[in-house]
Amino acid sequence: MNLPYFDLTGKVAIITGGATGIGRGIAEGLADAGATIVLCARRKEVIEQACKEIKDRTGVKTFAAPLDITKTDQIKAVTESVMKEFGRIDILVNNAGVGGSEKPIVNLKKPEREMTEADWDQTVATDLRGIFVLTQAVAKKMIERGEGGKVINVSSITAIIGMANMAAYCSSKAAVVQLTRVMALEWIRYNIQCNAILPGYFETPMNTHFFATDVGKEIIKRNIPQNRLGQMDDMRGLAVYLASPASNFMTGSAVVIDGGQTSW
Repeated sequence: MNLPYFDLTGKVAIITGGATGIGRGIAEGLADAGATIVLCARRKEVIEQACKEIKDRTGVKTFAAPLDITKTDQIKAVTESVMKEFGRIDILVNNAGVGGSEKPIVNLKKPEREMTEADWDQTVATDLRGIFVLTQAVAKKMIERGEGGKVINVSSITAIIGMANMAAYCSSKAAVVQLTRVMALEWIRYNIQCNAILPGYFETPMNTHFFATDVGKEIIKRNIPQNRLGQMDDMRGLAVYLASPASNFMTGSAVVIDGGQTSW
């Protein structure tokens, strides 16, 4: 079947936190559509293995770029290295974050009254500031090339529903949605579309064991009408849509993908 509006052949996509979980699902989807894949995460060996697996399965070019999203100097270095390697950046997926696809670096689940400033600052630095700094660096390259681009920010359903003991996380994810809207308005003139994905509960290496317990199973039963966790494959089609010409008239949107959880 020929679907040119979903074709990403010749496009270069950066996916942060793309080695596992939701980020890996997004990376796999973009690779299936023909995009060159750049994976960024703190653990070099993990993204190198993921790049190899994606390349072996799909045949697309891949590039492993170690990155701590909280370090501005590393963000600038990665942006320049991708431009040097491929000469373009067409798609940016901001997925890395505390509580996302990588091991948490702070304890997210604390009552607000017990959170330290360090807890708050590290969460916001990873889940919000990192998106701001990286997207700013990449958007400048997109604007210089003059061929437009796509930015996909991975937020969370906690942007629209509160969860106890996760003040910094919920606040950051809500801010990501608003930042997406502002980016969308500012970059319309450059043909750069910016949209956000708001996932619900997805199975990742971090939570597989918990959701297999009786408590975890009860949480799924009570909260998710589809009665299951989201899987890596569930992200592929949505990612391709938001990264492809099919979504050219869509910007500033926040797309919920949660098995019906926020419908209850």
